Amino acid sequence: MPPSWRRWLLSDAPTSRRQARAARAYLGWIAFSRNPLAMLGLVIFLALLASALFAPALAPLDPVSGDLANRLLAPGGEYWLGTDQQGRDIWSRIIYGSRTTLLIVFMVAVTAAPIGIVIGASAGYLGGWVETVLMRLTDAFLAFPKLVLALAFAAALGSGIENAILAIALTAWPPYARIARAETLAVRGTDYVAAAKLNGASDLRIVLGHIMPMCLPSLIVRVSLDMAGVILIAAGLGFLGLGVAPPQPEWGSMVSEGRSQILEQWWVCTYPGVAIFLVSLGFNLIGDGLRDVLDPREGRDG
Repeated sequence: MPPSWRRWLLSDAPTSRRQARAARAYLGWIAFSRNPLAMLGLVIFLALLASALFAPALAPLDPVSGDLANRLLAPGGEYWLGTDQQGRDIWSRIIYGSRTTLLIVFMVAVTAAPIGIVIGASAGYLGGWVETVLMRLTDAFLAFPKLVLALAFAAALGSGIENAILAIALTAWPPYARIARAETLAVRGTDYVAAAKLNGASDLRIVLGHIMPMCLPSLIVRVSLDMAGVILIAAGLGFLGLGVAPPQPEWGSMVSEGRSQILEQWWVCTYPGVAIFLVSLGFNLIGDGLRDVLDPREGRDG
């Protein structure tokens, strides 16, 4: 980075809101990059992103069509990670399966988190019967384990990636609502909220423009930490046949297909399982790093 840009970002007296935001983001990146485990998680995420974007270039063979003459071949030669029961290249299926994983993670993040923050912020700011109704609804969802509830929704909606995303999103929003409500209760009585009321701001404007932005740091940390759980739930749905419809590659369904040969042809389910483990680990490491940057007090307490 040129010295002039660095001086601009690290200025003690920013001259604009844009400069202040850029400086805060730059300082956050510096703190994040000093955490080697967080950087390892970032590398894993970038590898997942690259494999999803450049799957046709990275996968040497068609992930869907197979060759029964080459079924259950051990890793080596043309088939780097071996083949499955249909003679399909496992490496190619893992690469294309990263697209499914990334799509599920992204769609759940952009649907569940906004739902949770709207419900939680509305409950915390409005209070009264609105808070009671919304929080009891949240408690009802939290009363069931996420995987069990996702299985119930997926079974009712049917198989398919759209239904799997919807089922996971319907189970993922309650923790975000709890966090947003707690943050809202902490800032509801602050001076800047009172000043906004005196200036004639509506409740909707106060919630959207003054309260929700204060909830974002905690929610970003929680979303990044929850993505590992989302991946595991998606893999669980695929394992039980409630996720992506075959023959499209998905890591959970690949593990399910190879479980009967785990002792003889171990590679069929082992390598997709390793992919699930690595990506889940990466999101957990990123979440820990973001927690240290965005919420240092919570990081120290943990």
